[in-house]
Amino acid sequence: MRRLRSLIFLCLALPGWADTVLVLPFFNESSTANLDWIGESVAHTVSEALLSRGLLVLDREDREEVYRRLSIRPNAHLTHASVIKVAEALDSTQVIYGEFDVAAPAPGAAGTPGVSPSRGTVRITAYTLDMTRMRKGPDLMESGALEDLAQLQAHLAWQVLRFLAPDLTPSAEQFLSERPPVRLDAMENYTRGLLASSDEQKHRYFTQAVRLDERFAQPQFELGKLHWAKKEYRLAADWLARVKPSGPRYFEANFLLGLCLYYSGDYAGAQAAFERVAESVPLNEVFNDLGAAQSRRNLPAALDNFQKALEGDPADPDFHFNVGYALWKRGEFAAAADSFRAVLQRSQDDPQATLMLGRCLAKTPPRATDPSAGLERVKSNYEEGAYRQLKAALESKQPK
Repeated sequence: MRRLRSLIFLCLALPGWADTVLVLPFFNESSTANLDWIGESVAHTVSEALLSRGLLVLDREDREEVYRRLSIRPNAHLTHASVIKVAEALDSTQVIYGEFDVAAPAPGAAGTPGVSPSRGTVRITAYTLDMTRMRKGPDLMESGALEDLAQLQAHLAWQVLRFLAPDLTPSAEQFLSERPPVRLDAMENYTRGLLASSDEQKHRYFTQAVRLDERFAQPQFELGKLHWAKKEYRLAADWLARVKPSGPRYFEANFLLGLCLYYSGDYAGAQAAFERVAESVPLNEVFNDLGAAQSRRNLPAALDNFQKALEGDPADPDFHFNVGYALWKRGEFAAAADSFRAVLQRSQDDPQATLMLGRCLAKTPPRATDPSAGLERVKSNYEEGAYRQLKAALESKQPK
């Protein structure tokens, strides 16, 4: 991954590289403070859409840190000068911000028989600011029934994407078909879960979001992450397996699913999950973990995938270790010894590498009751965004 990051930095230095985008929470222009979550929901939807197409989008955590540093309270209505100050603090070149307003339904308005009455209408306006030229772009607008907020946000995100990266933007029909409508109350619970300060609150909000709309992939993914962080692998796997291919975090969900199944001893299931990811997101870590699952099943393809990971990042001692371990299992002691020496050159105090080097030099093969069984090293970091940004950068530099 260090190699991938260095390539991204190289692309950033080249002319014509895509912008770094900051998406701020949209300001609440209504008289109801309890609707502030909508502004965060719009910003989250826009950010996810841009990330899914390979644009560099700053994390919400980075933005919140700058807010703290500049003493800006959450959901504050920023002046134009404050927007610029936040953007400069984060070195962003494009800023997306805006506002929304919610109008209550007219008093006494009758609803259609058998249909729930409207909760009002919402109008969302997005502003774009090019920091390199200090020039505003077009204002982008959506309005409609509050119950249709998911579709309105998605179409606004498509408009933003089309403005920033027209060559990467699919048709509106395709874009919206990948984002099925979600119930308003489910979206509210999901967004409040993102904003919650404790894992218990997050779990409660995300669970409620799924109960309200079983098609909603994002809270399923977040619940999987919460259980993964607590090493509750079977619970995490259950949630992560529910994320459908149309979900924006499908491949990351499968990567974590593979890890959960691996640590649960389901190596065939882990292999299948990592294979799904490797086809579309060929990260070094994915190849490494795929190789680990195959190695646990004593499949010869494990060495090929370990070597792919090592070719991607020759500086990582874990990749050298896994190649050496696979070669040792095959009885190729001299080649395995070279790999373990490479580990020790990069990490001198590695007792397992020292042990395995000794076994290679003694030409001691694996045995059924070998204490050196199951030493494969897996990776838990996953940087799909970095991969897609690099891919977009390289594709943008191809001759038209």
